[in-house]
Amino acid sequence: MRRRGASVKYARPIRTRSRGGTIALWQGRSRRKPTGGRYRPFRKKRKHEIGREQQFAFLGPERLKLYRTKGANRKVRILGAEFANVLDPKTAVTKKTKILTVKENPSNPHFVTRNIITRGATVDTDLGLAKVTSRPGQDGVVNAVLLEAKRA
Repeated sequence: MRRRGASVKYARPIRTRSRGGTIALWQGRSRRKPTGGRYRPFRKKRKHEIGREQQFAFLGPERLKLYRTKGANRKVRILGAEFANVLDPKTAVTKKTKILTVKENPSNPHFVTRNIITRGATVDTDLGLAKVTSRPGQDGVVNAVLLEAKRA
């Protein structure tokens, strides 16, 4: 039997979020070697090693977001995409066409139901099925190559 008032260790609930929002994603070198041994840190973490928050390119009215990167350069991120520049490899002609829906996405199957466009996604356009070749979160534009043309 336990004495009354004896200290009992309880597990604290795990906090999934910090008070300031989501936790920053650090993209520096791992502290562990492939063998499991430890690297001794030779410096602290740096600001340029912190990754950006994840924001997806949804199908819808066009919305852009500008980011300042290293060297005062800019990155354009698409938050909403309505049109794609589709290249027809047979005729070597590029046309700006409307994206109807996302048919397949190898990066995540749930992106299909949410209509999220990433590189490698297969989208249905006015011309037919096309595969996205650009990175909308990095380039700020949706470029695609026609896979299968629609029959007229």
